[in-house]
Amino acid sequence: MRAVTWQGKRHVSVETVPDPTLDEPTDVIIEVTSTAICGSDLHLYEVLGPFMDKGDIVGHETMGMIVEAGSESELSAGDRVVIPFPIACGHCWMCSRGLVTQCETTQVREHGSGAALFGYSRLYGSVPGGQAEYLRVPHANFGAITVGTDLPDHRYLFLSDVLPTAWQGVAYAGVQRGDSLAVFGLGPIGQFAARIAAHLGATVYAIDPVPERRAMAERHGITTFDSDAVEQIRDLTEGRGPDAVIDAVGMEAHGSPVTTAAHSIVGLLPDAVGRKVFETAGLDRLGALYGAIDLVRRGGTISLSGVYGGQADPIPMLSLFDKQVQVRMGQANVHAHVDHLLPLVEDESDPLGLEDFVTHRAPLEQAPAMYETFQKKEDGCIKVVLDPRS
Repeated sequence: MRAVTWQGKRHVSVETVPDPTLDEPTDVIIEVTSTAICGSDLHLYEVLGPFMDKGDIVGHETMGMIVEAGSESELSAGDRVVIPFPIACGHCWMCSRGLVTQCETTQVREHGSGAALFGYSRLYGSVPGGQAEYLRVPHANFGAITVGTDLPDHRYLFLSDVLPTAWQGVAYAGVQRGDSLAVFGLGPIGQFAARIAAHLGATVYAIDPVPERRAMAERHGITTFDSDAVEQIRDLTEGRGPDAVIDAVGMEAHGSPVTTAAHSIVGLLPDAVGRKVFETAGLDRLGALYGAIDLVRRGGTISLSGVYGGQADPIPMLSLFDKQVQVRMGQANVHAHVDHLLPLVEDESDPLGLEDFVTHRAPLEQAPAMYETFQKKEDGCIKVVLDPRS
């Protein structure tokens, strides 16, 4: 089969690799009909290279049709399924509490990480990802989400990651009807976090330097700002700041030259050395997080949906403590949010605007060019969907 493979920093290529096979009776094999490039895939493309191996198949936003089902999978060939990015058993202590990204059956204990993830480096199990023609799905009884056949892929695909991640970000922010919320970053997660919060009755402000991203959010009732908007938003919230702030940017934020240089240096080190440096002295670009801490009202909540990976990040604990700020974060526990999201996805009125989200569609073979376009925020690129069947 053909698959998108990691070859080095800022270098992916589409290669012919062996077809997946059933390894366990609860596995299924799907023919991938749609797979998306996620903002966190750019971390592999740029920052997390020391944890990647040449030839790793990437991608964790995937859906398709089952073509082969294990004897204990309780699924059938022909079922249309969405595949959430965490790989979880559904029955361990963590899964029974809805914490599927901490699944004790698939935890990557070698690196002290949570549940294994599709296509996401040694840190999360080096499991082949879904930017490919076919994908093996472990623990498919629990993992695969069966969906209907009437709606196009783009109405369901983002149940794999973007929608549950955004929903959890809003839930962690504790947003209620009538509250105010600021969102840093209007990439895919920020777009839907803002829309979900507005759908739930909040007043939403969002900050992003990219005009196309702001324009998309504005089409869904979001008040946007290009940058340096802390004082403007504070003025709009009676001088206090919003009740909650979502950081939907993470480690890809623009930040100080020191941390930017540190990312580049780690990427140039031998892999074993780079891994050690990242795990013990890694630094993130914290511009969005610092902005969130500054902006949120006293007694408010910060919700981190953007991915961070540094172990030595300088955090302003005095400000957090003095302002009595609550901080919540973590990978999205996808299955805990699907029941809330599926009715919205299938609603004819499209309340979350799924028809206004995908900006670029391309065959799988064009993935390298799409990665570059997405990372550089060129051509109005906000969300890329690849079609392996083209």
